[in-house]
Amino acid sequence: MNKAVSILGLGWLGLPLAEAFLSEGYTIKGSTTSEAKLAAIQSKGITAFSITLTETAVKGDVKSFLKDSEVLIIGIPPGLRRDPSSDFVSKILKLLPSIEASTIQHVLFISSTTVFEDKKEFPAIIAQTIPNSDSEAGKQLVLVEKLLRNNSNFTTTILRFGGLIGGDRHPATMLSGRTNVQNPEAPVNLIEREDCIQLILRIVENNAWDKIYNAAAPNHPTKAEYYTTECLKRELPLPKYDYMSVSKGKIIDSKEIQRDLGYEIKDV
Repeated sequence: MNKAVSILGLGWLGLPLAEAFLSEGYTIKGSTTSEAKLAAIQSKGITAFSITLTETAVKGDVKSFLKDSEVLIIGIPPGLRRDPSSDFVSKILKLLPSIEASTIQHVLFISSTTVFEDKKEFPAIIAQTIPNSDSEAGKQLVLVEKLLRNNSNFTTTILRFGGLIGGDRHPATMLSGRTNVQNPEAPVNLIEREDCIQLILRIVENNAWDKIYNAAAPNHPTKAEYYTTECLKRELPLPKYDYMSVSKGKIIDSKEIQRDLGYEIKDV
């Protein structure tokens, strides 16, 4: 296959992902919303572009960003935590004509298991489970998934990750010392960044297109067990949990992606 990949979003996951593709002999183009980061990205051997999606336009040279690439990886978050009024669906709609007019044949959309609602029964979520989130972010992700999968100009694989950890990113640091933490008895669904990178590499290398995958570590300790242990490891103040309210959650089953790609996700 043409070993040229464009990665929309060179952030916490996208930049080390780009470096992993480079080490496998791929030609990589990547985007950032920060002009200040372009030189540092270029120095790694990545052709860097300043691209920003808005609800009304795509800002930047998206035509050159996509040119000659066969695969596009969309790895940008909806951004609703930062801006609750953000319309992620409109942003992707503005991007679609550029993808359709390009050499892109395959799209990998990095989604999230937040498309599934948390319930007190802790349901097992498999690849065939129908998304049912009532959160705004979850609803927007589902709409974007459908937009991409229903587009006949390219084939799309949806990869939904659980909570992302690795490097300097761990939610224990954010929960440390907090009180009234909800859902202490709910199972956690986390995945290490390196496992995410390896799964993405294998999807591209194995041409695993027109698929829907959910990915999280196979072990699911309770929220209270896991974060108490992680805070103790880091010598951080422990969270205090709300055991009076009913815990709600889910269990992400990743057997299908592990079987299809021949990769074993590590325990967290």
